[in-house]
Amino acid sequence: MIIDEETVDKIAHLARLELTGNEKQDMIKDMNKILGFMDKLNEIDTTGIEPLVYMNKEVNSFREDVVKQEITHEEALLNAPKHDEDYFLVPKVIDLK
Repeated sequence: MIIDEETVDKIAHLARLELTGNEKQDMIKDMNKILGFMDKLNEIDTTGIEPLVYMNKEVNSFREDVVKQEITHEEALLNAPKHDEDYFLVPKVIDLK
């Protein structure tokens, strides 16, 4: 597959991009290089090779959570620009009409 100006125009439209003439030419070159690399990868014989799902053999290896610093409820409220006795006060985000 060869990328031409029409293809770049379609992709730019889908991505909501406005490209100048020089940018289109650069994009055509770059995209053709990418497709050329993919063609090289398609030449490799992968028979008998299992698809790679994980980068290592460990699956879901998590560390234990360790509390490094604790602050009290009152200390947390001291850092807030606006608060009452118990909660942070923030501007209303959703207007329910």
